[in-house]
Amino acid sequence: MGKFLTSRSEDYSQWYNELVVKAGLAEQSAVRGCMVIKPYGYAIWEKIQRTLDDMFKATGHVNAYFPLLIPKSFFSREADHVEGFAKECAVVTHYRLKNDPQGGGVVVDPAAKLEEEYIIRPTSETIIWNTYKNWIQSYRDLPILCNQWANVMRWEMRTRMFLRTAEFLWQEGHTAHATKEEALEEANRMVRVYADFAQQWMALPVIMGCKSESERFAGALDTFTIEALMQDGKALQAGTSHFLGQNFAKAFDVQFTNKEGKLEYVWATSWGVSTRLMGALIMAHSDDNGLVLPPKLAPTQVVIVPIYKGADGLQKISA
Repeated sequence: MGKFLTSRSEDYSQWYNELVVKAGLAEQSAVRGCMVIKPYGYAIWEKIQRTLDDMFKATGHVNAYFPLLIPKSFFSREADHVEGFAKECAVVTHYRLKNDPQGGGVVVDPAAKLEEEYIIRPTSETIIWNTYKNWIQSYRDLPILCNQWANVMRWEMRTRMFLRTAEFLWQEGHTAHATKEEALEEANRMVRVYADFAQQWMALPVIMGCKSESERFAGALDTFTIEALMQDGKALQAGTSHFLGQNFAKAFDVQFTNKEGKLEYVWATSWGVSTRLMGALIMAHSDDNGLVLPPKLAPTQVVIVPIYKGADGLQKISA
């Protein structure tokens, strides 16, 4: 593949874009900013997903699924959250199409306008905490340790396959706790899970840290992160874990009766990694000859069996 690739030293960005396509991992789609993940690329993602899912379950988490569409009013309840995502939201305004009476093809039926618009989820904190309100009454209901595997939509203006696309695949954990200490412990535990996965499975050294106030997740009190150094000398955010405090519990009035019989607001975390890990994998290991993958995540395993005749042949392959 090497002679067909722009070299990293010549144009690192172009090298990456060419490699993703020529290695058969993904391609551009007819939808602006979205990609088609091809079978070979998806096989790598499946290995990532399967391993992480086992790691989540080993730490007591269970999978659930929440709706893709979120009522617009939910985003108004947590001011920092809506401010952080307002410019990235795709909005559903109508629920029906019809044939144009003038012969112009299919058009949106103006009579089918929704009373309240829906947001295609950029992240699920709002709809999940609206749901948790129905699940939590007592300290006996805590903790809740849920994860979901899903797709999300963030209307990115400048996109690159795997690294930043309008639609991408990810997992998002959302947990509820009785105390601040438990929630902080959870947020730190999960960023360590991400670091362990990156180092042990992706063969990717990472630095764990805490985001500055300006870089925190919208609505979080603290955001913990793993950052990886790419071959171009730039750091890539590979995963984040957020301590949300009681912000979302207060926004959606999620309270529980503690052991003393008093009402308290629940403490929260959320954490996630996405198909950006695929981009990190490519940029960390591949070279001018093409795609290089660590053995634990390579879909195709190859074993080289040397065949030789006599001692001279053995010496040649052993050298």
